[in-house]
Amino acid sequence: MKKIITIFGSTGNLMYKKLIPAFDNLIKHNYLDSDTQIYVVARKNWNLEEYIEDAKKQVTVPIDWDKLTTYLKYIEMDITNLDDYYKLKDLIDNFKEVDRMFYLAVPPSLFPTIAKGISTSGLIKKDDENSRIVFEKPFGEDLKTAKKINQELWSYFSENQIYRIDHYLGKEMIQNILVVRFANFIFEKNWDNSSIESIVILAKETEGIMNRGNYYDKVGALKDMVQSHLMQMASLVTMEKPETYNSNDIKNEKVKAIKSLKIDPNNIILGQYKGYKNTKNVDPDSNTETFVYLKACLNNKRFKNVPIHFLTGKMLDEKRSEIIINFKHSNSSYSSAQQNKLVIKVAPKEGVNFILNVKEAGLTESIIPVKLDYCHSCSFLGNTPEAYEKLLLDLFNKQNSLFTRWDEIESSWKIIDELKGHELNVITYETYEDLKKIIIKQSEDIKYDL
Repeated sequence: MKKIITIFGSTGNLMYKKLIPAFDNLIKHNYLDSDTQIYVVARKNWNLEEYIEDAKKQVTVPIDWDKLTTYLKYIEMDITNLDDYYKLKDLIDNFKEVDRMFYLAVPPSLFPTIAKGISTSGLIKKDDENSRIVFEKPFGEDLKTAKKINQELWSYFSENQIYRIDHYLGKEMIQNILVVRFANFIFEKNWDNSSIESIVILAKETEGIMNRGNYYDKVGALKDMVQSHLMQMASLVTMEKPETYNSNDIKNEKVKAIKSLKIDPNNIILGQYKGYKNTKNVDPDSNTETFVYLKACLNNKRFKNVPIHFLTGKMLDEKRSEIIINFKHSNSSYSSAQQNKLVIKVAPKEGVNFILNVKEAGLTESIIPVKLDYCHSCSFLGNTPEAYEKLLLDLFNKQNSLFTRWDEIESSWKIIDELKGHELNVITYETYEDLKKIIIKQSEDIKYDL
């Protein structure tokens, strides 16, 4: 069956920075059939050659343009004109059997318009297993808007036709969390409050918001990072073992974990980096947070009284995303022994390390911590796929495990909406050290992981 993927927003940053390199690598490694077609949709009166010339100016990584071009077809289209959707349908219907995908690499405000055009024209028929539509986050600006978008989508498509992308789920070590937990007896049997003292989930960035002022100033770090990426990470770390490892069983347990998450509004620090208000398209009086620290707990038997620390922000001291599992101190007579620690590194380096205690070499009885380090990105240098490669390949193969289901989104939005209902002060920070002092004063048990 011929596969056709149509990209709306083909002249946007996502297409040029992420999707084109991902398609190039999938083609290079023979993951896409040679008759696969990628329809690039835009309003500009261009031909394919003109589109490629523009793309070459925007794409910053090496691309085999000659090979990629054989997969591409440029479609000039006005997304507000229903006739253009019928023309696209006629084009695709020229092929007898087609597995059709529509990727909306556009702002959420355009979702309803394009979804309606795709449905009304018959480009996707509801419940057709060979038709899928893909949406990028954010899925709304709060629970109310997310519900409105979702209800509209359900009026056009069935849930199994809707693929919601959170690109963090495509990262190698996020996919590895369940393997680390459930394929290693030592962790599977010690993954609860009898062994774990605390959990830290970090996503730190050194850059500011760059040219995303229009979007970011309306959203902030709580909605941009905590509601999506960090809660997804937390759900995978804290969920119960699923009945099977199929998509729905895993998501059922993730939803239960998110629903049991409780955040203390008295244990939240919000910050905005100095100079943020001078950024293009940012309100000069903006109170939008670019940094979040919060402490949460899970209201369930397995993780009762285990604090979960979330930390994310812009203009910090390093780029680092990881999950840190701090195990309890040993009850042995070795008073100098340090606590064991499991670190799942998500970005920029990918891997796992485990800190344990050993006797120092020599004649002394000193105990020292050592690190067992597995570097995933080192072991598979040059062969580790980017998140979008994995997500696109799963889309082509109708695998939706790494895409978010509606009830996952709904549950996480409820938590964020509840937080937004409290009066939360936003402090201005110039350096990360300013924030560290405040966090350590408030939460001693995170100071070693900052």
